[in-house]
Amino acid sequence: MRIAGTVQDSIVDGPGFRFTLFTQGCPHGCEGCHNPQTHDFAGGKEMTTDEIIAELLSNPLTDGITFSGGEPFCQASDCAVIAKSARDNKLNVWAYSGYTFEELFEMSKKDEGIAALLSLTDVLVDGKFVLAEKTYDAAWRGSKNQRLVNVPESLKEGKTVLREG
Repeated sequence: MRIAGTVQDSIVDGPGFRFTLFTQGCPHGCEGCHNPQTHDFAGGKEMTTDEIIAELLSNPLTDGITFSGGEPFCQASDCAVIAKSARDNKLNVWAYSGYTFEELFEMSKKDEGIAALLSLTDVLVDGKFVLAEKTYDAAWRGSKNQRLVNVPESLKEGKTVLREG
């Protein structure tokens, strides 16, 4: 898979110590994005899912994995393989996406990779970054329009259920 990089022990991409995987490639082009180097689908570097999983599991203090980007759902099948390994090792899974939960849910009906990644995600931080709504006061979000979606409950209820916090 094509990635922009990884970060061990992140405390800004969800609760606890997180392994953050920055995927390479993003179709959204949000003005003011803090990761513009991740937009080019040909940029970054290649890593196998096995290499990423080994790096993820190398730190016993890790609480979970966060998929960021770029746009993780553009490489959903590979991210799902990694998310499955994280879940098998009792780690929680967060994902950031410029797509809303509703858009991803519709896309998942035609894309098995997106369906798989959604099914393995605990919390989705959804929606494009909107520079006019930039905030430092919303936990784990860059702009006020973005939401913390409780994905398992949303899939169970068939509608978007927000996470507290």
